[in-house]
Amino acid sequence: MQPGSTNGTSGGGLAVPMAWLCAEYTADEMLRTGALVEADSLEFRAGRQTLALTIHLSDGGEPLSGGSTAARIDHWLTVTSYGYPWPQWVRQQLGVRAERVRHGGEDPDLALAADAWRRLCETELLATDLGGLEPWHPSRPPDALTDEAAQVWLPAWELGLPLGHLAVHLW
Repeated sequence: MQPGSTNGTSGGGLAVPMAWLCAEYTADEMLRTGALVEADSLEFRAGRQTLALTIHLSDGGEPLSGGSTAARIDHWLTVTSYGYPWPQWVRQQLGVRAERVRHGGEDPDLALAADAWRRLCETELLATDLGGLEPWHPSRPPDALTDEAAQVWLPAWELGLPLGHLAVHLW
């Protein structure tokens, strides 16, 4: 066993992905506190990975870096809100980090974050077909309601994103 150091690596050995592990832990705690879905469900896993990616990619590359907790939570709410181009934002942030690594930087968390993104895109979950409708509003006529029996397969992030947003809001 190599001696530990304070910079997140083990004395020149394997780098420990502490930022990713902290983001995943925070996401897990938020979802468990919100109690929106069962902790052993696929929906929970999708929400945790989506939220962990959001937290990790928002923090600037270092655990708990920059700004107040309230400002970070507001940012997470913004990034996960309805209509925000979250998948494009994730791809952009992963690209920025990959570019840093190509230019000699270190990012032991990048592989885990990229793998989580790949799994969120490749895994599909069966969910109610909202038919591309805008969120329901009381001014909408009753015949515009969605048939909740109709279901479609969605990439896991599409189900995890609103779940993550609600978990952050409830936290």
